[in-house]
Amino acid sequence: MIFNKDKFLLIAGPCSLENRDLSFRVAEKVAETASKYADSLVAVFKGSFDKANRTSLDSPRGPGIDEGLKILDAVKEEFGLPVTTDVHEASQCAPIGEVCDAVQIPAFLCRQTDLLVAAAKTGRCVNVKKGQFLSPYDMKYAVAKLRGAGAVEIWQTERGSTFGYGNLVVDMRSFSIMAENGTPVIMDATHSTQLPGAGGGVSGGERKYAETLALAAVAAGADGVFVETHPDPENALSDAATQLRLDGLLPLVEKCLSVRAALA
Repeated sequence: MIFNKDKFLLIAGPCSLENRDLSFRVAEKVAETASKYADSLVAVFKGSFDKANRTSLDSPRGPGIDEGLKILDAVKEEFGLPVTTDVHEASQCAPIGEVCDAVQIPAFLCRQTDLLVAAAKTGRCVNVKKGQFLSPYDMKYAVAKLRGAGAVEIWQTERGSTFGYGNLVVDMRSFSIMAENGTPVIMDATHSTQLPGAGGGVSGGERKYAETLALAAVAAGADGVFVETHPDPENALSDAATQLRLDGLLPLVEKCLSVRAALA
């Protein structure tokens, strides 16, 4: 088990793994944060080997599964962090499960039964992100699929709901509603600031609101936060408008822990 009910869960890393040097730079900061707050925090490094859901065919997608898993394995070895990545096809689950401690189901794929079953059968934790099109009440069906397939540990992640064109909103009731499914519930603080399709062939976003959403979610009962972070987000290969600046990760975590402590 990765999740500890007595500790706050942080999932953090670059949107795309991009390359080994970038991944190590971000992982070092995640590891430093985890070490500083070891008594109250569990940290997981996240990076995507393939950004399969891009707005444009011409958008860069990442290093691919073979190189991506090498990078993630190296991060585990060098920094001692559990690692996770997102999966897009059922056939990818087994090799990902050999390296990653958690398998992430992208929001757009949260209803894909074969993918959920294959992820569960890896014997790894499965983090399923709530679709932007889905009610928090309906996440019980995704969780039931995972449980029925034998998942050993399940997390649910809120990442906003489609509201009109090119906008997302977060219903803070989601954390209580999804918690009724008996799993930890995590707030994706950066993807929730996306403005889908608003960037002229790429997703736009308003990263300045990530902290507000993260702190509100913790106050509403979230068990952790998911944060994509990059040392130079404006020049990131993906989610340039929403990734948190790397030097902002520790301050955000400290504020989240303060809110959590105030609720205790």
